[in-house]
Amino acid sequence: MTWDRAVTRNDVARYAQVSPAVVSYVVNKGPKRVRPETEARVLEAIRVLGYRPNAAARALKLRSQEIFGLVLSSGGNALFVELANAIEDAAKAERFAVILTNSRASAAKEREHLRNLVARQVDGILLASVDAVPDISDVSAAGVPIVLLDNTGTVPAVPSLGADLEGGAYAAVSHLIGHGHQRIGMISGPPGDHPDGRETGWLRALSEHGLPEGPLLPAKVSRFGGYQAARRMLAFPGAPTAIFTSGDAQAVGALRAIHEAGKHIPEDVAVISFDGSTEAEYTWPPLSTMRQPVDEIARDAVTALLALKAGGGTPPQHRHYTTTLQARGSCGCADTPA
Repeated sequence: MTWDRAVTRNDVARYAQVSPAVVSYVVNKGPKRVRPETEARVLEAIRVLGYRPNAAARALKLRSQEIFGLVLSSGGNALFVELANAIEDAAKAERFAVILTNSRASAAKEREHLRNLVARQVDGILLASVDAVPDISDVSAAGVPIVLLDNTGTVPAVPSLGADLEGGAYAAVSHLIGHGHQRIGMISGPPGDHPDGRETGWLRALSEHGLPEGPLLPAKVSRFGGYQAARRMLAFPGAPTAIFTSGDAQAVGALRAIHEAGKHIPEDVAVISFDGSTEAEYTWPPLSTMRQPVDEIARDAVTALLALKAGGGTPPQHRHYTTTLQARGSCGCADTPA
């Protein structure tokens, strides 16, 4: 069936032989319940007529754009790609769309993205920031709900979610020690104003087992950053027999550096990373990594943002997540399922 004008809710109501209000209940999933057989007739009418609800009118009625903004510090980070997909799915389940932006490791770009999202009147913002303590003054001034991702609770009165960095790093380094390694280096992220829990966990594991520190090399959380740091580390006198990296991307670069140096993995140098992205399954050898529960984090992030939007009065808090070792060939283990 074709129409010379836009199909309206009244058209759907006439086709399905129901009232326009019933069509609204079906489209909006409430506020009143509709009998299954009636809902089926309305949905069939929507399909046949090609009805598309007016998003602008719906936003005006609900006082909501039903859009969240998502700001990532690096769109090239495999973990963030998976997190963005999971957030999109979780938001879609709540009838929200997501505008995705990438700061490309620039604090200035991040602030620009935040201002633009506020100007677009999004219903809330999820931010994986470039900085440990991000500048969210524009968001706060506009009264837009915000939740911090990949964060350790550094901003008072702002909800945040992040992995247990210290616990995960401690487990990873302890696993390497269990394989007999005594010289374990770390490729960390760039230096910052706040201590990184992964470095703390690395140091704690070494200290508890009476092992010397280092070497420790900061690097960009990228493949090239890990590659450069690993090349330098392998050139040190008494080079480490195992390397722990802050992220999978760094580890991918480190694997290449180790191969180029003519060393075997894990016989000469073992590697464990942090994040647990799908990318880790397809390196050679497959990369051992501490996996973050991406789907759970995404669902909780959307739930937290919806709660802030609703104004439930729950005090903001930080939630951290336990990571799980995915042991694979790079540390000397047989592969385990992801």
